[in-house]
Amino acid sequence: MTQIQPSQATSAPQETSPPGLRTSSESAGKPSGGPSMGRLVGVDLARALAVFGMYVVHIGPPLEATTGFGTWVRYLADGHSSVLFATLAGFSLMLIAGRREPKTGLAGRQAKARIAKRAVILLALGSVLAIEYGDVVILGFYGVYFLLALPLLRLSAKALATIAAGLALVTPQLAFVLRAWLNESVQQSINAYDPLEKLNGVGVIDLLLTGLYPTITWMPFVIAGMALARLDLSAASVQRRLAALGAALTVAAYGLSLLLAGKDAVFTATGGSSTGSGSWSGSSGSGFSGSGPGSGGSGSSEQLISSASDLLGAGPHTGTTFDIIGSVGVAILVIVGATVLMDRVARLRRLARPVIAVGTMSLTAYVGHFLAQSAWPASGSGTTTSWVPVLTYILCAIVFAAVWSRFFRRGPLEALLNAATKPAKYVR
Repeated sequence: MTQIQPSQATSAPQETSPPGLRTSSESAGKPSGGPSMGRLVGVDLARALAVFGMYVVHIGPPLEATTGFGTWVRYLADGHSSVLFATLAGFSLMLIAGRREPKTGLAGRQAKARIAKRAVILLALGSVLAIEYGDVVILGFYGVYFLLALPLLRLSAKALATIAAGLALVTPQLAFVLRAWLNESVQQSINAYDPLEKLNGVGVIDLLLTGLYPTITWMPFVIAGMALARLDLSAASVQRRLAALGAALTVAAYGLSLLLAGKDAVFTATGGSSTGSGSWSGSSGSGFSGSGPGSGGSGSSEQLISSASDLLGAGPHTGTTFDIIGSVGVAILVIVGATVLMDRVARLRRLARPVIAVGTMSLTAYVGHFLAQSAWPASGSGTTTSWVPVLTYILCAIVFAAVWSRFFRRGPLEALLNAATKPAKYVR
């Protein structure tokens, strides 16, 4: 999840950069009659915050090793940063397909081809990274999300929001039933014919149902982001309504879960992981240990929901209805908050430029931190009690993005993704 271009979402957007899947039209200045720069730059800021949240989860101290403010930082990053990525990914899909008005005819077919090619590339890149890191890498899951989102590109904000809400209410229970039916022997039988499972340990079952970011319970985040993109986020009335909606979803979801299931069901993973992330259950709190080739399900959601009563929880990565609704609420609040700050505080927007630059090349920042941890493994143990490693990664990402963006229009991987998907313009 490229650089600022004087284009609009209604014109042909530049290629996007996952995990945030940003387009250059998203960072465009305000043309005549168009939405404000604050909305566009605010999305990049939100994406940068999601990048930093991922760094905290993968590199920072585990939850039990934190105190005070650090505990809240770690808890908010766990699960919520990846959900923010997925929501922003849905937002950017609509920048390709036509944000306020869906593209039709030739432009619509080319947009779908662009998204489909991007999905295949992300699935391939995610598969390569999964060989080393397992299903902690979200890129392969993104490829599946995008393919499933193709039929929804022309829907209205109301229709998309309705679908997202319906999926949030239904899919966690459906996933629980399916996981119970797909016992180990059934999964092994399916995996025996799955080339992805043989290649990297993250097969079709992981991508759809049992992985860390299972499609069945993560599509609501993508579709919610698509619905947000249909709205004019620069309008004060829309900002107020979204802020109220985000707050209501967050309070209602986590409040009801606390009432029905208790504190432990919200602030710790139901699988017994003390990290609270839900990501590292069975991996000693490490973002990477036990998630290598063949591990596939080391951090999978199926380990977290072991009984029907767990469906009342709202722990990160549990994939319950309360988790989905609360996480969407948090994502909305972050996006709206970043939008308002960038729109109304010009000085802060200038000061935040180096951070915003990270959001413009989120794919590079995301993949880069995995590669850096391979070269500097001690920083990624996931068991350190120090915040120095994660702060170092954040600072390095900011400096790199700020310097790179002064000389190039796109980040390194964003430029490659753009070149790889250009043939979509030949679709007729």
